[in-house]
Amino acid sequence: MPQISLVTGASKGIGLAIAKRLAEDGHTVVGIARSDPNEPFPGPYYKVDLEDDDTVIDALADIVAEHPVDNLVNNAGYSLPATAEGTTLADFDKQISVNLRGALICSQAVIAGMKEKKRGRIVNMASRAMVGKEERTAYAAAKAGLVAFSRVWALELGPFGITVNNVSPGPIQTALFLRNHPPGSDKYQELVDAMPVRRLGVPEDISHAVSYLVSDGASYMTGQTLHVCGGLTVGAAGV
Repeated sequence: MPQISLVTGASKGIGLAIAKRLAEDGHTVVGIARSDPNEPFPGPYYKVDLEDDDTVIDALADIVAEHPVDNLVNNAGYSLPATAEGTTLADFDKQISVNLRGALICSQAVIAGMKEKKRGRIVNMASRAMVGKEERTAYAAAKAGLVAFSRVWALELGPFGITVNNVSPGPIQTALFLRNHPPGSDKYQELVDAMPVRRLGVPEDISHAVSYLVSDGASYMTGQTLHVCGGLTVGAAGV
């Protein structure tokens, strides 16, 4: 039987790349996001808004009942850059809700089934921004919170054969990123020059890391954060 992997924020960018990679690995991939996919999705897909309290818990219960989840990738995220002084409470609450609260809701939906199987993988999508980046007060706090989730859950769930880890991407060339940093622009080149590997990441770089963390080969790794950042976390952390 193929493993069943649930990927949130799966409609585009990193989430879609993860879904495609896990499908290539032979998984049945179930995707959820608030928007329709940018291209044909490699498995069952559900349009679910993780902030819609009236429907999200029931929707997840229905999804899990139909697709007993082996692996969960909490990829759904939201960022609205602002300084400490410029961060509104409404914007703060939204970023905590999507990045952190949504991951909790999805994890709670799958943990019981993983415990029954005595095997499970949860991968939370953190960010290099959490180690320091201007205008990321709320976003960095939310992503750091995911790391705290993983460390606590690793202790609680390890005895049931469930591992919990984080992937922490650096600059990744998603469509949104490229709109804000067009190739050939000074902003784009400055980032490339700051990278120890002298290139920016692509969504597939993150998908390879997730593929490993949900594999049986990663069964002895839990509570950890894997930075996929081209060396930026040991270089120019303020970029």
